[in-house]
Formats: sequence, C-alpha cells, structure tokens
Amino acid sequence: MRTFYQAVLRAEAILAGTLLLLMVGLIFGGGIARMMHSPINWTIDFATCFFAWACFLCADIAWRKDALMSIDVIKARLPEGARHLLQIANNLMIMAFLGVGIYAGIWLAWISRARSFQGIPAISYSWVTMSLPVGALLLLITTIVKLRAVLRDRQADSAATAAAKQG
Repeated sequence: MRTFYQAVLRAEAILAGTLLLLMVGLIFGGGIARMMHSPINWTIDFATCFFAWACFLCADIAWRKDALMSIDVIKARLPEGARHLLQIANNLMIMAFLGVGIYAGIWLAWISRARSFQGIPAISYSWVTMSLPVGALLLLITTIVKLRAVLRDRQADSAATAAAKQG
C-alpha cells in the first residue's frame, strides 16, 4: 500500500508540474499568436482548466510538505499536551471541510456534466469542476496521514513519560 501511495504522490507531482508548464506555454503561445494578429482564443480557456487542477494538486503537495502558511503564536505557547489536542482538533476540522468539498464538488460535476466547457461542444465542464473533489480527496488523504502521525507521536510521548516516571 505504501508503494502505491508513493507512486500516487510521484504522479501527482509530475502532473502538477506538467499542468503548470502547459498553462504557462498556452498563455505565452496565445499572447504570441495575438501579437501576430492570429489569436487562438481557446488557449486561455484550457490554461484556466489546467490552473484549476494545478491549484489543488499543488495545495496537496504543499500541505504534505508543511509548506503552507501557518501562525504559531498560540500553539508555541501551549504545553505539549494542549498542542497535540489543538493539532488533532485542527486536522478534524480540516477533514470535515474537505468532506464537504468532496460532496459539493461531486454534486457540482454531476449537475454541470451537460454544460460544455467554454462553448467547446466536445468537452464537458465537469472536467474542470472535478478538480475540486479530486483535489479535496487528495488533501483529505494527506490530512489523515498527518492526523495518524500526530496520534502516533502522542502515544509515543505518553509511553516515554510513563517509562520516565517508572525509571
């Protein structure tokens, strides 16, 4: 299971980087074409779709690496036990929010399945809206992994404290 998860993480990073590069290439190519008086209008539309997917994928990568902005003013002043409880509560709230995001994203993708993407008849708008539930699911998995690590650390701290009191 761990090797499968590692493969998913690797694929996520490659896909996120590819989407960002495609987005930049499409915008640049569209700008060059417009300067040459031959605008390619669909470049911005596809760059927007790639941006939606890349945002969620990159958010998961940043969340996994603890690279998101955080304010530690209160957390740093709390005792260790309260700090663990705050982390657990924070992760549970994030999980609830992501659960709502998954539900709402699936519902949005379902109701927009008949809508064409930017007037392109062969492409459903659901391809864009599916970025929300897929991204939220990836973020939820990362949050569960983080919560398990916090719970494991708390158990290890409790065991170490108990051993120190006995010894």
